[in-house]
Amino acid sequence: MGTPEFAVPSLEKLVDHGYPVVGVITATDKMGGRGGKQLLESPVKRAAVRLGIPVLQPKNLKAPDFQNDLKRLRADLQIVVAFRMLPEAVWNMPPLGTFNLHGSLLPRYRGAAPINWAVMNGDRETGATTFFIRHEIDAGDVLLQHRMPIGENETAGDVHDRMMVEGADLVLETVRLIEGGDYQLRKQDDTAATPAPKLNRDMARIDFNRPVPEVHNFVRGLSPWPAAWTTLEGQQLKIIRTRVEAGDHALLPGTVTTYDKDSLRVACQDGFLVVESLQLAGRRRMETQEFLRGTELPAHTVLGQ
Repeated sequence: MGTPEFAVPSLEKLVDHGYPVVGVITATDKMGGRGGKQLLESPVKRAAVRLGIPVLQPKNLKAPDFQNDLKRLRADLQIVVAFRMLPEAVWNMPPLGTFNLHGSLLPRYRGAAPINWAVMNGDRETGATTFFIRHEIDAGDVLLQHRMPIGENETAGDVHDRMMVEGADLVLETVRLIEGGDYQLRKQDDTAATPAPKLNRDMARIDFNRPVPEVHNFVRGLSPWPAAWTTLEGQQLKIIRTRVEAGDHALLPGTVTTYDKDSLRVACQDGFLVVESLQLAGRRRMETQEFLRGTELPAHTVLGQ
């Protein structure tokens, strides 16, 4: 059970190692693309079709027709990777249970955006967890965990792409563990739980009055989506990739300095945010050097004004 690209390596890994995947449950097709006229299938559906696996695309997971179709697959085990909340009738259906791959070291970062919040908070380590699903979100008994470092300049997208691959290995290891039947579950410490709520564009506006490490973490935690943003002469400017540069200054936070059309620095509370890639409204994403070659910034430009 999964929908986005993140779930595809887990499906492929199981098939490559000979496990009979009897069905894939994914999101319904949607209209999108230019003009909203293109039928868009989920990455997981495209992978399942390529692999010759039957696909179910329920609108309602509680619908009797869907649950009857699911029962007819007679799965021994259900695996959830980046899907929706399941009703008990679904997760309690297979004899070996239903486990989920979650992108954090639970109980930290329970919720929809664990990778993003770990990066935004400046964590130096994250990981992936497999656990048996129960009623409470991301609170089930833990099967396995895998730790991963977070580089000081890595974006949430960078971590996502590494975890997508390493998480597939953890899924395979977990299936083998359950298949062997010799495993011990570990209950989560609910008192140590932290939230990872869903992201949205409204919360992504940059405050340059904060310390520069915090602004840097904010930007990379929201990259590539929904992307941290500010304004440049009234237009939205998304900041995609940055690094920190120490330095004392008396500039108004948000003030832009450039050197030789090669570097764009933004003053923060206690240093500079060096912008390496960005996207102005109506234009494609580009490296800063390319942006500056085609854009004249007036002296003493202040972002967010």
